[in-house]
Amino acid sequence: MRIMTVCLGNICRSPAAEAVLQRKLAEAGLADEVTVTSAGTADYHVGDRPHELTRAVGGELGYAFESVGVHLAAEHLDEADLVLVMDESNLADVHALAATDERRAKVRMMGEFASDAATAGVLEVPDPYGHPRAQFEDMYRQLEDAADGVVAAIRDGRL
Repeated sequence: MRIMTVCLGNICRSPAAEAVLQRKLAEAGLADEVTVTSAGTADYHVGDRPHELTRAVGGELGYAFESVGVHLAAEHLDEADLVLVMDESNLADVHALAATDERRAKVRMMGEFASDAATAGVLEVPDPYGHPRAQFEDMYRQLEDAADGVVAAIRDGRL
């Protein structure tokens, strides 16, 4: 299975989600079966490393960052089995890029997999760019919870 995480600029949420998922999948013994990459719907940060606070907070949590900013293209949607977007704006942008129902069917909100999604509804992962460190810490809490749900869905055969 190939998962792609997507946010706006591919320097905050999606590389963080990529790192979180990679570790959670490894811990679950699924790293050989599932690959994770990331991209952004905008081309602002192509080739850039993840945001300083994404790396700092993530590093303190034990996450590693090897990817650089990538601009999402329609071909990426063909390569991925699952595309996890961070917010409604990302969802709209990816759906606009996905010219077929087959591509659109692969796109889901990361928040769909959160432990409280059934009761709280599907929550967006807010963009922490330009905000203080606390927003990045909150982002990681959300991503870790949702990543546990993604791993469970893979294990249970729901994905």
